Amino acid sequence: MKSKSKAQLAPLPWAEVLAYWVLSFGSHLYSFYQLHRFSKEHEAGLEREFQLEKGLVQGFKRDPSDFEWTFWTEWAKKSLLWTLVGHGVISRLTSIFYPKFRVPALTIYGFLAASSVLGIKGVSVVLVHLGLSFSVAQLRKSALSWAVNLLLLSTLHMQPLQEIQRGWYQTEEEYYLLLFSVAVCGLRFISFSLEHCWAPADRGGLVQLGWLFSYTFYHPFFYNGPIITYQDYIEQMRTSSEQCDGDRAAFTYLVLRLGRIILWWCIAEYLIHVMYMHSIQSNETYLEILPPWALGGLALALVQFFFVKYLVLFGLPSTLATLDKLVPPKLPRCVSIMYSFTGMWRHFDEGLYRWLIRYIYVPLGGSRHGRLYKALSTGLAFGFVCLWHGGHDYLQYWALMNWAGVLVENGLKSLFASSFIRSIVEQTFSAAMERRCIALLSAFSTAMLILSNLVFLGGGHVGRIFWKRVFIQGWSTMAPPMLAFLYCFAQIGLEWTSRPP
Repeated sequence: MKSKSKAQLAPLPWAEVLAYWVLSFGSHLYSFYQLHRFSKEHEAGLEREFQLEKGLVQGFKRDPSDFEWTFWTEWAKKSLLWTLVGHGVISRLTSIFYPKFRVPALTIYGFLAASSVLGIKGVSVVLVHLGLSFSVAQLRKSALSWAVNLLLLSTLHMQPLQEIQRGWYQTEEEYYLLLFSVAVCGLRFISFSLEHCWAPADRGGLVQLGWLFSYTFYHPFFYNGPIITYQDYIEQMRTSSEQCDGDRAAFTYLVLRLGRIILWWCIAEYLIHVMYMHSIQSNETYLEILPPWALGGLALALVQFFFVKYLVLFGLPSTLATLDKLVPPKLPRCVSIMYSFTGMWRHFDEGLYRWLIRYIYVPLGGSRHGRLYKALSTGLAFGFVCLWHGGHDYLQYWALMNWAGVLVENGLKSLFASSFIRSIVEQTFSAAMERRCIALLSAFSTAMLILSNLVFLGGGHVGRIFWKRVFIQGWSTMAPPMLAFLYCFAQIGLEWTSRPP
């Protein structure tokens, strides 16, 4: 919620900024400590109900209840780490000895790696979607391409097809890997289709099909992203075929990045060893009896774990893509310095944000045709994200909360940017006091942002109980101190974004 650009934010006294840092860091640590205590006090009950695992460190249990983390960790150990290593080896060897054949070699490798994990039937689903998207794109009708690709995405949620696809595999995890892979490929097919519809009609069909095959089966991004657009992919891949860094520079970069990823993995594992936040959020009784500080710690732990998890899940594929001379989206920004809905969408999953802007927001009018078109374009973008994630009830609430949050923030930004309000603010407040007011407004925005993230991560019951305990029952006892700490978080976020390290 900013009425000024980052560069115009007034500096604050160093002692005041230091106080914000101490209060922010201290509140995180103390709330995490209270959640840790609660986890240990109820460890026996949580172990009976949620089957806590034996920890990696003696004397600790491990909470395996976060499906996504457990799912990708198991697949990494089974095959994905090894196939990613294979991609890196193939890429490096072809770059040195046969640079002109690097793209075809990586495409063939990606296809074979996907086939080895998903099976021929699973890869056939991807190929059917690819073929239909490519064929319809040849008609150069954007609306038709959208309709066909949305229909293809909707097949992921058709019960009869789900049962058939589940029958191909021995475990549920194998089916879910197919589901995730096809969903991510769906974004690539939409990207290709629209870029093809918008491009001049002078490109060979076989060449386009070859690049679509390469774009689809690029192994580091195949299963879970991050997302880059078709146009960016082919431009960067063509350029990268002409470049080759020295072995020493590539090796140094790889070692440093792998060190960071291992550190992030260790932090994620540490969090689920000392705080059983995912098991606690699944039981409404525990949510109701959590002490206030532990309740705040649960909210912070859930969103922080989500952040660290995606540093790992996006970090390794992005590292390999960078070695391939691609420019992957930036890794997620720390959620504790996010103080607005717009900032969260812009900086957490930058690849998805750019995709939504290019293929939904701008084509529908965006901000070029007034506020109504801007609101509708934003709403349809959130609607698509909701549908892509599965369209469940709690996702609909989450999408509506985000849409409302963005609309309110944009409305207030426009209001404070008007000459009348701007003149009143400048006459009434100093630059430093104006920044404090921005942080205060951002504290309310951050509270709603955290609430929406809790709905996304834990479901509607988590958001409902947090709303009841903090804003209904605790409006005079829990909400004021919470907003005070969120004010400190917002000040740190403003400081960080205005003076990035």
